[in-house]
Amino acid sequence: MTVNPHLRLGFRLSLVLACLVGMGAVAAGRITYLNITDRDFLREQGEARSVRTEVTSASRGVIRDRHDEPLAVSTPVESVWVDPTAAHDPKAASFMTDAELARIASLLGRDAATLRRKLAENRTREVLYLARRVDAQKAAALRALDIDALHFQREYKRYYPAGEITAHVVGLTNIDDHGVEGIELAYDEELRGVRGSRRGLKDRRGRVVRELEFLPAGRPGADRSLTLDLRLQYMAYRELKRAVNQEGANSASLVMLDAQTAEVLAVANQPSFNPNRDLPGNRAAVRNRAVTDLYEPGSTLKPFAMTAGLETGIVSAGTMIDTSPGWIRVVNKTIEDPRNKGVLSLGQILAQSSQVGITKVALQLSDVALPSVLQRVGLTELTGSGLPGETMGMLPGNVRHPLVRTTLSYGYGFTVTPLQLARAYSVFASGGLLRPVSIVRRGRVSDGVRVIDARVAAQVSRMLEGVVGVGGTAPKARVPGYRIAGKTGTARKVGPNGRYVDDRHVAFFAGFAPATNPRIVMIVIVDDPAGVKFGGGDVAAPVFGRVAAQALRLLEVPPDGNIEDWGGTI
Repeated sequence: MTVNPHLRLGFRLSLVLACLVGMGAVAAGRITYLNITDRDFLREQGEARSVRTEVTSASRGVIRDRHDEPLAVSTPVESVWVDPTAAHDPKAASFMTDAELARIASLLGRDAATLRRKLAENRTREVLYLARRVDAQKAAALRALDIDALHFQREYKRYYPAGEITAHVVGLTNIDDHGVEGIELAYDEELRGVRGSRRGLKDRRGRVVRELEFLPAGRPGADRSLTLDLRLQYMAYRELKRAVNQEGANSASLVMLDAQTAEVLAVANQPSFNPNRDLPGNRAAVRNRAVTDLYEPGSTLKPFAMTAGLETGIVSAGTMIDTSPGWIRVVNKTIEDPRNKGVLSLGQILAQSSQVGITKVALQLSDVALPSVLQRVGLTELTGSGLPGETMGMLPGNVRHPLVRTTLSYGYGFTVTPLQLARAYSVFASGGLLRPVSIVRRGRVSDGVRVIDARVAAQVSRMLEGVVGVGGTAPKARVPGYRIAGKTGTARKVGPNGRYVDDRHVAFFAGFAPATNPRIVMIVIVDDPAGVKFGGGDVAAPVFGRVAAQALRLLEVPPDGNIEDWGGTI
């Protein structure tokens, strides 16, 4: 039987139509099934491919000086990273061509072959930084390459406007923006803040198309205001650097305190470093010597021995001491003055820094008199500054021995930091009150604790004026129009064999100004000056005089007269 061709074509069309309808029904059913039963699964898969959660960096708090000048600020930067595992994933798109790698290396200032080797060595890592904390211009140039393998992460980089001038106080942060020195380290937790996280819709190149939500929100770090005065800090830094260069010294430190509050106005050290650059290979340059290094203070300790004598009554304002013949024997040691100075008043003993004179005072003291004074003025405890790495001196254990008690009176056998010595001299400047040293501004200044009788403090302060007067050891510390009180010191250094050597010294000047109503206390220490003149009066006192002159003018302190009227009889 012959089948009509038209019927055959119609049958075939009907069959195709039925298949299409069936396929549509299957697809519709599948869509319905997926929307109803696998909706959550599909959403999760979609989000896994396009929604990303990333950590957001927190900006560190600003560090400022007492006048709100910024000392440390954070600037936004970007870090560039890749996922080396993608290069070995057969399912992944092309990772990076040699030409692309060469362009990246060129922008980063790197060698392409070295970069390729680095990728190969870290092929199992999912995150490999090619560069950390690049500036906006370089980041834009890298983005313009339009390379899928490159990823960008926003971070912050610390910038220090004053550079090496404030480096030892402010400190610095590491590559991860964590404090590693100075205030940055001491207050790292508060300055660092809290990182946040956010979810966003990204395209295939990792660019955020739309922000979805912040989970949880980050918090920037808290600001910190210091007691430091950037103007005074600059003066101190400049003059200290000048002195080190002129004297060929190994290092130097300067500490300036507010005489009435014990707030730190300036702390400078040489050598220094620039915190905006990588850490120097010489780690000694990073050390804040003013709070970490211990020195035998030499004759700067004599005023405290004189204080002990006045307190106990073994000497008085009118006491005269015969230093003839210019030397004295204590146990098995001969203590000498450069020449026979004859009969001296207490003030002249300090003004001329007589070893024999202070020895005769010390030999009359009880075992505990001088150690008690040193403890009360804070020379055996931390200053309370909060600066990291701070150390403190320790009293010798056998102070009952006459020779130990004697050498202690002129600053040997006992060590202090420059900051400790500055705090101790602030006791004379404040009329006998001891306060904790502060570097971070506080709401209320400590009233202080009386550790020396006001009358005794005034007597010793008056004697200290003679040191810069006619016949004193520090005329180079003078400031025209102002009365200056202070004391020189020159301590021999210990050699490799553990014995004192005659050709290496540490030069000191410790003082305050103006003497009648002190505003500043300052310590200058120059370690190992190489010149012919190496004493505190020739090396450290001029630094004090230059810095004090500028500071008193800047602080608008009215003149209080000159030292010429000092009679030298106290």
